[in-house]
Amino acid sequence: MKTIAIIQARMGSNRLPGKVLMDIGGKTALERVVNRLRRSTLLNDILVATTDSAADNAILGECERLCVASFRGSEDDVLDRYYQAAQVCEAEAVVRITSDCPLVDPVLLDETIGAFRGQQADYASNTIVHTYPRGLDVEIFSRTALERAWAEARNPYEREHVTPYFYEHPTFFRIASIRAGTDNSHFRWTLDTSDDLKLIREIYSRFGDQDTFGWQEALALMEREPELGEMNAHILQKSLHGV
Repeated sequence: MKTIAIIQARMGSNRLPGKVLMDIGGKTALERVVNRLRRSTLLNDILVATTDSAADNAILGECERLCVASFRGSEDDVLDRYYQAAQVCEAEAVVRITSDCPLVDPVLLDETIGAFRGQQADYASNTIVHTYPRGLDVEIFSRTALERAWAEARNPYEREHVTPYFYEHPTFFRIASIRAGTDNSHFRWTLDTSDDLKLIREIYSRFGDQDTFGWQEALALMEREPELGEMNAHILQKSLHGV
C-alpha cells in the first residue's frame, strides 16, 4: 500500500506567524519534521501541502532546499488541499502530519501505520483519546475514506481540520485508536506560541540539537527536569470548533 505523509504547512498563524520556518537548533521547524519522517520504515514518500497564497512562496523554497515534494492548494479548505494532494501523488493511504510538530516520532508513526494496516482500518489515530504529549499527533486514512469525507463534509471546521468527519461518523468508517500505556497528554510539544518555541529549543539543545532522539527519551527528560514542562503549561490548546 503506497503510504504518503502529507505535511500541512503555511506561514500564517494567529499566535506565531511564520513558525514553520523558525529556527530550532540550527534547522527550521519544517526541516525537523521532514528529517524525523524520513526515519520511518513504512512511509513511501513525503509531500508538503501548502497554500496558493503568495506568503507561502517561502515554504516552497524550503521544500526545494530540503529536496522534498510540495503541493499548493486551498488556504481555507484544507480537506480539499489534502484530497487534491493525494490525487497528485497517487497515495493509497495518507498520513496527516502538521508542520508544528517538530518532535513527531518515527517509531510512533510506524506503530500507527502498522495498526492501520493490521486492523484494516479506514482511519487510525493516536489522538482520538489523547494519551501522548501534544505534538506527537499521527493520523492515517485511506484514499477511499478521504474521498468520502471530501465529498460529504459540509461544516467549516470539518474542511479546516481535515479529519473530524472520520471520527465523528464512526458508523461510516473502521476506526483504530492507538493509546499509550500511561497518560502523558498534559505535556505540550506542539509549536503554536513563543513559549512553545522556547521549550522545544530547550528539548533539542539537551540532545545536542540532533533529530535522532525519541519521544520516550524526551519524556524522561521532562520527568528529570519538571521545570521544562512549566515553560508552556499555561498555554491553552485551541478548540476544534474555534471557541
